[in-house]
Amino acid sequence: MKPFDGLTLMQFLWAFLAILGFSIRSNLKGIKILFTALSGGLCWFFYLIVLYYSKSVLFSVFIAIIVVCIYSEILAPRLKTPVSVFVTCAIIPLVPGRGLFNSMQLYIAGDNLNASKTILQTLLIAGTISIAIAIVSSVTNLINKLMNRF
Repeated sequence: MKPFDGLTLMQFLWAFLAILGFSIRSNLKGIKILFTALSGGLCWFFYLIVLYYSKSVLFSVFIAIIVVCIYSEILAPRLKTPVSVFVTCAIIPLVPGRGLFNSMQLYIAGDNLNASKTILQTLLIAGTISIAIAIVSSVTNLINKLMNRF
């Protein structure tokens, strides 16, 4: 898969539509639905692009979450919405639910070695997501405090 082909665009649209549905289900109203859907699509798009060039899942997840969190931090005050609304919706395409399911299935089947490998990879992805969110949130708070100080 090349970074800017039809498959990437199709995956962006599927992520957009998935988060659009989630936003509607979460009772968001008005233009916020489109912006949250766009954040989910952008998250998956940047993940695919960085994954193509870096071949590292963790680095791709980290960069995609950083980009989407910056997008959310910029957009949330303009729409008078908490940042967490945008971030929560945006990270859904990258949440490693399949890895957790597969690891539990492997544990039940008795394949403890592969289950442990899968759960480790799942926890690494989840940790990467949380670290990226914490970094952007901390830097944003620091910038806001410095701007209000002067």
